[in-house]
Amino acid sequence: MYLPRQSPLMWATHLSVLFLVCVWLFPTVGLFVSSFRTADQISTSGWWKSLFPSEQNVTLRTAAPDTQQLIDGVYVISGNFFAEEEEASISAWGVSSREVDAYSPGQTASLRTGGEIQVDFQGEYRMTNTEPFSSKRGQRVFATATTPPKFTFANYHKVLFDKNNLEGMGQAFFSTLTVSIPATIIPILIAAFAAYALAWMQFPGRALLVAVIVGLLVVPLQLALIPLLRMHLGIGIGKGYLGIWMAHTGFGMPLAIYLLRNYMAGLPKDIIENARVDGATDFQIFLRLILPLSFPALASFAIFQFLWTWNDLLVAKVFLIDATGSTTVMTAQIVELLGTRGGNWEILATSAFVSIAVPLIVFFALQKFLVRGLLAGSVK
Repeated sequence: MYLPRQSPLMWATHLSVLFLVCVWLFPTVGLFVSSFRTADQISTSGWWKSLFPSEQNVTLRTAAPDTQQLIDGVYVISGNFFAEEEEASISAWGVSSREVDAYSPGQTASLRTGGEIQVDFQGEYRMTNTEPFSSKRGQRVFATATTPPKFTFANYHKVLFDKNNLEGMGQAFFSTLTVSIPATIIPILIAAFAAYALAWMQFPGRALLVAVIVGLLVVPLQLALIPLLRMHLGIGIGKGYLGIWMAHTGFGMPLAIYLLRNYMAGLPKDIIENARVDGATDFQIFLRLILPLSFPALASFAIFQFLWTWNDLLVAKVFLIDATGSTTVMTAQIVELLGTRGGNWEILATSAFVSIAVPLIVFFALQKFLVRGLLAGSVK
C-alpha cells in the first residue's frame, strides 16, 4: 500500500505544535500535582518526583508529658512519630535545629531539660528521666526522614471550604463566579439583538455603524477605565458587582457584535425570506431561527468572554474596590498571596489550579463550536 510522503514543512508544523503543547502541558501538570502535596514535600522535591519516596527535614514532637508513666522508678514517655500506615524511616536526628543530624537511629541524646531520648529508624522513641517531665508540650525532635509518596485533599478543603481560611480563596472563588457569569451572559444577550439588526434589517447608517464597531475592536480598554469609573461613581454603580458587569459588557460588546454579525450574515437567506413570507415578525425570526442556528458563534464568544472575565485583574482592581475583601476575585487574591505569604506553596499551587480549572472545563465543553464560530463569514 502506498503511503504519501509528508513534506518537511508538514513535519516542522507537527513538531512545532507538539512543542507548544508540551510547553503548556508540563507546568499545568506540575501545578496539578503540587496542589495535592504538602508544604514539606513541595519544598524538598520537584513534582516529577512525587511518585517516589523523598528525603526531607521534618520537625517532630513527642507525646505530651501527661502521658508519662512511672516504670521501675523511671518516668517514661514512648510512642512513634509516624502513623501506623505511614512507612517512613529516619536516617539522622537531633534535639537542636542547629544539629539536625547529630545522632543516628538507635543512639541516645541528653535533653537540656533533663533526661534522655532514644529514637530508632522507624520513628519509635523513648524518653526517660528520674524526675517527672514538667514541660507543657512534647519534646521537639528534628529529623531527616525518608517518606513515601503522599497526596492529600486538605489543600483544596482549606482553600475552598475552611471557614477559618485566612487566605480567603473560597470567598474569592465565588466572587469570581459572581463576576464572570453575568459578565458573559449580558453582552451575549445584547449583542445578539444588535448583530441580527446589522445582518438582516435595513436602516440608514447601518454600514457606518458596522465600521464604528470594527474600529472599537482596536481601542485599548485602559483608555476608558478612569472616565468609565467616574461615570459609574456619578450614577452610583461604582465599586460593586453592577459596575464591573457593565464595564465587562461594554468592553466585550464590539467583539461580540462583530463575531455574531458575521455568523448571522452567512446564514441561508432563503430561510429568513420564507419565514417573512409566512408572516413571522423579526422578533420571531430572531428567536426561533437565528438563535438556534447561531449557537456555534454564541458559544465561541462565550468562551472568550468567560476566559477574559475570569482571568481579569485590571478591571477588577478598578471597579471592585472593597476594604473588607468580600468581593475580591481570585486573580487579586493570588497576587495578595504572592506578596504577603509567598512561602505557602501548597496554598498557592492549589489556588492557582482552582483558578485555571474552571476556564479549562468551559473551554473543553465548548471547544467544538470554537473554530466554527471563529471562521464565521470568512468563506462564502
